[in-house]
Amino acid sequence: MKVSIITAAFNSESTIRDTLQCITEQDYPEIEHIIVDGKSTDNTISVVKAFPHVAKIISEPDKGIYDAMNKGISIASGEIVGILNSDDIYTHSNVISKVAEIFKDSSVMALYADLQYVAANDLNKVLRSWKSGPFKRKNFYYGWMPPHPAFFVRKEMYNKYGLFNTSLRSAADYELMLRFLVKHEVTPVYLPEVIVKMRNGGISNANLRNRWRANREDNMAWKFNELKPYFFTVYLKPLRKISQFLVR
Repeated sequence: MKVSIITAAFNSESTIRDTLQCITEQDYPEIEHIIVDGKSTDNTISVVKAFPHVAKIISEPDKGIYDAMNKGISIASGEIVGILNSDDIYTHSNVISKVAEIFKDSSVMALYADLQYVAANDLNKVLRSWKSGPFKRKNFYYGWMPPHPAFFVRKEMYNKYGLFNTSLRSAADYELMLRFLVKHEVTPVYLPEVIVKMRNGGISNANLRNRWRANREDNMAWKFNELKPYFFTVYLKPLRKISQFLVR
């Protein structure tokens, strides 16, 4: 069973080597690593070309990270698709083996696990931990969502329910998981361990203006799917992150 890992990149020369290296260290043999670069102007592509395990490289202008992810999904040939950003890494060498083992059950359509935010300049310095917990569909209404970099899906789910909505700038991953897991009632399996380290920093939390825009997009995600959240749902979503600073 082939697992496709898609990495969207843009001017990522300072971090993407770690991402590429963690894929080379995986003990699972059937990995298709796809790099979708937004026509970087630094040495990102040179770094990528130094890693022969990379199966496919696209380097051309795109309309943002979700457009790049959609390109990667479209050319992925694996049964299972995971997305690992160009500044993120898997925490150990058998992450994909564990994921694949769970997907051996043909009834499993999606999987998620836990994630740690780490310092941008120190992958061993944990700043906060995103412990997802077991899946309960109703938790979406209370601001819950699984961490997208630790989310794996059978490719047939993308074929059936669609790709990322590129009209959303920061919440397309939230919208997609809402669509798959709530609207279409796909029930994912929870792998209760940290499998991804993510460098700190994200556009939705960079400042209040971005947080306001993220809340607006979160509301749009529910509307796109013709779902009705509680009045407090999108306000609870950022507040739930406070507990991530308490769990290490």
